Amino acid sequence: MPAIIKFDWMPKFILFIFFVFISGSLMAQTWETGVGVGGAGYMGDLNPNNPVKVSGPSIGVFIKRNFDGYWGIKAALNIGTISAADSNSKSVQFQNRNLSFKTTLTEVSVLGEFNFMEYIPKVGKNVYTPYVFFGFGVLNYVPTTVYQGQKYNLRDLETEGQKKPYSSTAFSFPYGAGLKYNFSGALTVGAEIGYRNPNTDYLDDVSRYYANMSNASAIAKALADRSGEKTGVYIGVPGTQRGDLNPRDTYFFTQITISFTFLSEKCYFH
Repeated sequence: MPAIIKFDWMPKFILFIFFVFISGSLMAQTWETGVGVGGAGYMGDLNPNNPVKVSGPSIGVFIKRNFDGYWGIKAALNIGTISAADSNSKSVQFQNRNLSFKTTLTEVSVLGEFNFMEYIPKVGKNVYTPYVFFGFGVLNYVPTTVYQGQKYNLRDLETEGQKKPYSSTAFSFPYGAGLKYNFSGALTVGAEIGYRNPNTDYLDDVSRYYANMSNASAIAKALADRSGEKTGVYIGVPGTQRGDLNPRDTYFFTQITISFTFLSEKCYFH
């Protein structure tokens, strides 16, 4: 049965963002809003070595308060898809393990942004600037896989013998960099990449060791150890290594953005 994704954290987090922006409006002079499209990727138990491998699309929307030509604070919603399959790996060890997953990531974040050059669209002297950002976010995720033509929610199957399903919510800590350009008037186009270190190792449903699944359902047993699907030889001995044993996965969004800045009468340009 498909899982019902709960967003109990969302109203409180949105309320927090609202108060941040209300307090910031006392100092800020411009609003900026925009969208971004691009890709999403991850590093974890099924992709331990490639930090720039895009495995799915991403889309985002944001609203920002610019305090001056250098500093701003942004609230953002990003949705992306990550996936990986051992069958596509060049490693024989991974091919033998034969695990796979696909996860939709939904992240709400508050980010501080710093421009290296004073940047004010339309009226500023600089038409471009590199920038960096950092902040805090909340992530919702539920890894799935396809088995014999049917899609399964891996979290509910407790494939590593968990006593209860791991949380579908994690805290994230975004950081990244980009380049923005004043394309025309108040319009800005940009390109950025941002990494996240969530407090979970289950974006891919893989973390540590094979478990004793003797009391689990038939589908949970099948998806806990998929090594013998092609060869008939199963390698998932309870207590042996299933994941890379690192405590956290990492994910990223890379996007092309376009935004519009509303310049107020009290704009901060010189």
